[in-house]
Amino acid sequence: MVIPSKQITDAWISLMRAQQVALRQAERALRHAGLPPYGWYDALWELEKAGEIGLRIHQIERQILIAQSNVSRLIDRLEAAGCVERKPSPDDGRGQVIFITDQGRTTRAAMWPIYAAAIQEAVGAHLTDGNATILAGLLRPIIENRETGL
Repeated sequence: MVIPSKQITDAWISLMRAQQVALRQAERALRHAGLPPYGWYDALWELEKAGEIGLRIHQIERQILIAQSNVSRLIDRLEAAGCVERKPSPDDGRGQVIFITDQGRTTRAAMWPIYAAAIQEAVGAHLTDGNATILAGLLRPIIENRETGL
């Protein structure tokens, strides 16, 4: 068993704390504006980017910032609000593909200015664009490793 160095452990703790702070700020800003939680935005954004092909639940789980165990309930809430629709998968009769609706696009667009301001407050106010580029580059191998399932 490999034990992480103090520097790696410190980086882990900082990464987790920074994520918690940023997500709490975004959540609070959206709530104060009377908008849905940030998880809605992330799911709707991924579905909007997917376009006419939609996404399966497991594809959404890999992309958004909330816990995988909450994605099915999130999709249920989005569907009840008219923001998404489910259709049978053309590839297999058991699966479903999720698509964003016009209402979902409208909801996401209404959320963006508040979410964007929260991102700026939580991250942009503390990093230059150059430092943000460096940070994104440092985190990319962690994200890519997760996405390939290694």
